[in-house]
Amino acid sequence: MLGGENYIQMYQMGYEILAAVDQYGNELDAETKRKLMQRCIMAPRFYRGMLDSFHEARQNMIWINRIARSREGCAAQLDLFADMLQNVAKNLEDSIFTDERLGGKRILSQLKRKGIRVLSMHFLVNGEGKYELHLTMRTWKAEKIPVKSLAGILSNLTGRRLIPGKEGGAQLIGADYTTVVFREGPSYYTMSGIARIGKGCSNISGGDSFTMMDLPGGKRGGVALSDGMGCGQAACRESTLVIELLEELLEAGFPEKTAIQMINTTLVCGREEIHYSTIDLTVFDLYTGECELIKAGASSTFIRRKDQIEHLTSTSLPIGVMNSLEIDSVKRQLTDGTYVIMLTDGVLDALPVGEQDFLLETIIKGTEIRNPKELARHILQQVLNWTGKEPEDDMSVLVAALWKCRK
Repeated sequence: MLGGENYIQMYQMGYEILAAVDQYGNELDAETKRKLMQRCIMAPRFYRGMLDSFHEARQNMIWINRIARSREGCAAQLDLFADMLQNVAKNLEDSIFTDERLGGKRILSQLKRKGIRVLSMHFLVNGEGKYELHLTMRTWKAEKIPVKSLAGILSNLTGRRLIPGKEGGAQLIGADYTTVVFREGPSYYTMSGIARIGKGCSNISGGDSFTMMDLPGGKRGGVALSDGMGCGQAACRESTLVIELLEELLEAGFPEKTAIQMINTTLVCGREEIHYSTIDLTVFDLYTGECELIKAGASSTFIRRKDQIEHLTSTSLPIGVMNSLEIDSVKRQLTDGTYVIMLTDGVLDALPVGEQDFLLETIIKGTEIRNPKELARHILQQVLNWTGKEPEDDMSVLVAALWKCRK
């Protein structure tokens, strides 16, 4: 019975040692050392053995958890990719049609007169409900015909204002077969500008990265801002990586939220340490004037209309922190001359807590500047003037304006 009690005491002692190591590290506190010396005649050897076993078991657990997270991340990526392929296939099947009212035979006849041979022609309706015309063609002779002049001919024949899409990037039709996409022109266009300053008045905001991109499917006004953890070169690498991945995925046709989820999974699965970045993305539908603001840990956004300013905030975590990411998303209908103003945390943090939103709204309301780049510079300069000291963090202001196309 005495031996059994000794075993229980040693197990209890082992538990106390492991708890102390987990809390304080390899060096035991004085009380635990005293108890160990009293109960074990080979205390140093016993302690070293327990310490080696503990670190080995913990390392194995870390690798097991990492493998499990990687599997979950890969599974999530495959699910997202499968859903995207399914939606693309369905949309493509539903969108192809033949419409004699658009003058298919007249188009072929007119292009033939212009010296163009058409190999294939397809009418489609894209995700925005707008017509697209896909033509694979070449010239009969060695001459080259500008794509823009064909857009004018096709617009007259179909009764719709068609413009060349950017797919393929062909500017001229020559002797080789070329596929060109013509789609209905948008009703709006965007102009963007940014102003930045780094921590300590550095010329470049090192930890912040941005992009202004053209997106497929008519949603061509995409602007994004990313703030990496910390500041300087390390934060710059993180935010630049996020922006580059976002550009590649969106230009490849991935939905915006799917692209962000995929980037998040990539960052979580591929790192031992946590390196997070925010994403602030605004996508403009240039046909309807609607915009979608998508945020992952991002700072506030302000929408300036002619008679009011709307303030939007986010409660989501940045990407790269957890496998499961909740993304904040909101849609707003914009009108001609509306400005969307995106900021990084450095701008808000430079202002007094509790007065940040009021002061920024006052700065935005207090100017009639229309040029987006000049407006971004004005906002940043006013914040710097108000603080009266060097920036304590990287600061960026990105402004995008929506304008109605004039006929």
